[in-house]
Amino acid sequence: MADKRDYYEVLGVDKGADDAALKKAYRALAKKYHPDMNPGDADAEKKFKEASEAYAVLSDPDKRRQYDQFGHAAFENGGGGGGYGGFDFNGADFGDIFGDIFGDLFGGGGRRGGRASNGPMKGPNIRKSVRITFEEAVFGCEKELDVIIKDPCPKCNGTGAKPGTNPETCPKCGGKGQVVYTQQSFFGTVQNVQTCPDCHGTGKIIKEKCSDCGGTGYVSNRKKISVSIPAGIDNGQSVRIREKGEPGTNGGPRGDLLVEVVVSRHPIFQRQDMHIFSTAPITFAQAALGADIRIKTVDGEVLYNVKAGTKTDTKVRLKGKGVPSLRNAQVRGDHYVTLVIQTPEKLSAEAKEALRKFDELAGNSLKSADVTESTGTKNTKKKKGFMDKMKDAFEE
Repeated sequence: MADKRDYYEVLGVDKGADDAALKKAYRALAKKYHPDMNPGDADAEKKFKEASEAYAVLSDPDKRRQYDQFGHAAFENGGGGGGYGGFDFNGADFGDIFGDIFGDLFGGGGRRGGRASNGPMKGPNIRKSVRITFEEAVFGCEKELDVIIKDPCPKCNGTGAKPGTNPETCPKCGGKGQVVYTQQSFFGTVQNVQTCPDCHGTGKIIKEKCSDCGGTGYVSNRKKISVSIPAGIDNGQSVRIREKGEPGTNGGPRGDLLVEVVVSRHPIFQRQDMHIFSTAPITFAQAALGADIRIKTVDGEVLYNVKAGTKTDTKVRLKGKGVPSLRNAQVRGDHYVTLVIQTPEKLSAEAKEALRKFDELAGNSLKSADVTESTGTKNTKKKKGFMDKMKDAFEE
């Protein structure tokens, strides 16, 4: 007994550790050293048994009290013959001690003595997608979808059995829909609850199946379902229509219909959250002199006054012309417009001459250059800005 490690040290917890701390520590060690995770590793198997022994003692209030008082000597007499390191693994009810832990770790599905149930279960969801325009996403719309959905078979009234016959109680699970499997492990007997493979959890066996539904109790029908797309929805978001999905089992409700929205790109507008962005072209003269222009928005064209001397890439804000909030359609984002001065690509000879004259009047000829031709010295007179020159030229 002298070479046995202290149980608290084995689990890596202090003597005041509560049940939750003990369980957490053991779960980590069991997952790390379980023989199924370390096939052929004798050292891992030894550590696994050591941790299991420690947890079996410390998780039992009576055994823990004895261990805290007498140490390992508490189990020397009458407890030793068949277990690891003198502890009687065969005499302990390890299904209750370890069942839930190893059910969680290795997919057992339930602990020993767990309640089997084939109660009502909600049916699976159906997923569809719908494409809408940019404007429809902003203001909302109604769409109609073709959906293939299952309905109770009219021939067998949803029982799945041939007319004149009835489903029978599953002999394997006794109508519970679940069966208990027993496994022997290093620490005793562990029982896991799983879905019955014969009746697939229904608790019923259909010997003579309905010819129309093949024993499923349902037939597929194509239906048109109206979907209300809310104002402000964004690309990739979904609309949930409750209980328009697949049928439930054992009297459970239908699943839901989830409609993913795909928003088409707009040739002018771009969206970011509740705000809309676009560009608007303006002429050279409109930028220099100022002018009223029409800007396209989702609400139609609006009149905007461009200030004289506006530079290209100037951003303006059209308040409340953005996208409505999904939570409150009365609250809208803004529309941000970038004003871009357009340079004409094709000019008539008359237009070119007018521009040259304008350039001269604006003070952009050689006589106003920074470096004089006669002296080669730098002109120290402060040069006017381009827009200032432009306005001076038009005011003459």
